[in-house]
Amino acid sequence: MHDPLSYLRVFGTFARNSLIRDMTFRVNFLIECISSMSWTAMNLGFYLLVFQYTNQIGEGTGWGQYEFFVFLATTWLVNSLVQAFFMPNAEEFSELIRTGGLDFALLKPIDTQFLISFHKVDWSSLANFVLGLALLVYSLSRLVTRATDPLALTPLMVVLYIFYLGCGAVILYSLMIVLAATSIWLGRNQSLYNFWFYITNFSRYPMEIYSGAVGGSLRVLFTYIVPVLVVVNVPARILAKPLEPRLWWEWPLAGFAVFATAGSVLVSRRIFNRALVSYRSASS
Repeated sequence: MHDPLSYLRVFGTFARNSLIRDMTFRVNFLIECISSMSWTAMNLGFYLLVFQYTNQIGEGTGWGQYEFFVFLATTWLVNSLVQAFFMPNAEEFSELIRTGGLDFALLKPIDTQFLISFHKVDWSSLANFVLGLALLVYSLSRLVTRATDPLALTPLMVVLYIFYLGCGAVILYSLMIVLAATSIWLGRNQSLYNFWFYITNFSRYPMEIYSGAVGGSLRVLFTYIVPVLVVVNVPARILAKPLEPRLWWEWPLAGFAVFATAGSVLVSRRIFNRALVSYRSASS
């Protein structure tokens, strides 16, 4: 099964079945949506409180209130995509190994990584995607109203934003599938999988705040080795600062984000396949 359209149809079936399963218990679905949105609203409330005492996140960084809200909205958009399409499946991977479910996945006439990555969709997580879009539109409207040249926000910037939003989601997926694949070697690596949350925390802040000896080292580490800093920073900068002169390193960083996306996919694919070679059937 190598036809891309076939994979798309299979994913559509997975997504439809997940939606039917969620709609079977509508109240539970609504509670999960409300719970997820409540956490996001509290997060926004925290930053509204912060901006009562400061004009920028980081002195001299240029990340004012609405610029940062574009950044925050981008974080919500990327994370909601990851939590909806990838996280539920990665969480179950160690259980597939423990219960022998991976044996059946390996026998299916479809790519194993695709099957274990997309067989479930958590539709309730997309509630934060809607909130992210609302915050993004509101923040951009305030920035454009304040600007002297509203045409500076061009359709090309919107297209680039969507493209790099996808790149960020792919980078996080690649990191997640690497951590999930280690279950084959380490068994129930729940503590190692939780390490994913600590790593991705670095992606939730503008990279300008990582300064000094320690901050600079973290910035290099989480940009060029584990490229989580480019996940939100690259797309957010495209829309958050459309009227300001670009710093010399911004476009090279955008180019590196494309390279990091391709590299992350290739590395994660290689590690996943290498882990499958080491897998021993639960029945053996």
